[in-house]
Amino acid sequence: MRFVDSSVERVQVKVRGHVDARYVVTCNGRAVPLHPTGVNGEFIAGVRYRAWQPPSCLHPTIGVHAPIVFDIVDTWNQRSLGGCTYHVAHPGGLSYETLPVNAWEAESRRLSRFFRNTHTPGKVVTEAPRRSREFPFTLDLRQD
Repeated sequence: MRFVDSSVERVQVKVRGHVDARYVVTCNGRAVPLHPTGVNGEFIAGVRYRAWQPPSCLHPTIGVHAPIVFDIVDTWNQRSLGGCTYHVAHPGGLSYETLPVNAWEAESRRLSRFFRNTHTPGKVVTEAPRRSREFPFTLDLRQD
């Protein structure tokens, strides 16, 4: 028998036009371990996080990481140039009673949880990304 914790989710990040020597992509203040795709200026990574806290789960001591805040940080000026926020559920508390009827409605529901043009204000100091031996291209927010 294998237990699965449905409260843990993963988001994939793809960055284009990235200058690796100057800019860092952060998620909730931690550097994302970006990996080049082979296309000039294009990088990818994954972010694993606890989305919600069920009453019974495999790791009850790990807190919720949502909402997820991504920033593009200029390391020379220590400022966030921009970013976005992803909410696991509708930020207004809207709960859907039915499944989406088609792909358009599903996309609309996803977009209502995603906010562009939000970022961390003020000075932002980042560290080098910590790479896991098992998953070197995934930032695991549960490992704090």
